Amino acid sequence: MLQELNALLDQPVLLLIVMAAGGVIGIMLENALNRIDQEKRRAYWRGRRSAQGAARPAIDKPERGRMDAAGQLRRVMTADFKPRSLLNKSEARLFRELDRMVIARNPGWQVMAQVCVGEFLACADAEAYGCINSKRVDLLLMDEDCRARHALEYQGSGHHQGTAAARDAVKKEALRKAGIGYHEVVAGHTTPTDLKRLVERLVPPGKGEKAA
Repeated sequence: MLQELNALLDQPVLLLIVMAAGGVIGIMLENALNRIDQEKRRAYWRGRRSAQGAARPAIDKPERGRMDAAGQLRRVMTADFKPRSLLNKSEARLFRELDRMVIARNPGWQVMAQVCVGEFLACADAEAYGCINSKRVDLLLMDEDCRARHALEYQGSGHHQGTAAARDAVKKEALRKAGIGYHEVVAGHTTPTDLKRLVERLVPPGKGEKAA
């Protein structure tokens, strides 16, 4: 063994080759052991997840967009529903007062509540339409031809929280481009007199009514 070692030392090139080969073999062996260890860990966690999945009941969460009418019916039949107020108390007071003023001004006009913007705006750009389709306006003034003419937003104490300002900006721009007015009624600042003046400015007088 000593003679073989001395022979290798006398041939440095051969020694380098042997050392390189040993290094490569060592690296390959280490990688193989690491792969085996990783596979063992993966198998362990797969077993843990499978056990957890078997222990807890499966929760069916189908995507609404992929569920057909029959699937939607089955889901609705297993759920409980109850009515809730369309408007909160402050919005309801504003709606009743505004509705009374508008009808007194022009019986052909109507006040609508919580209307989706996509119901009264159209756009050939599908992506742009998707940006406003599900957004709502608090109150909408509709003329005698059932056309949207003005949107009113009730700004309560907590309205401008989070991304509310950005969402309002999207609605404002879409309404502006459609030629529909946008007006804000601010809680604690808009008096009944202010509201009446706004109605007289926005709603044309009906037959038999005189312009103010």
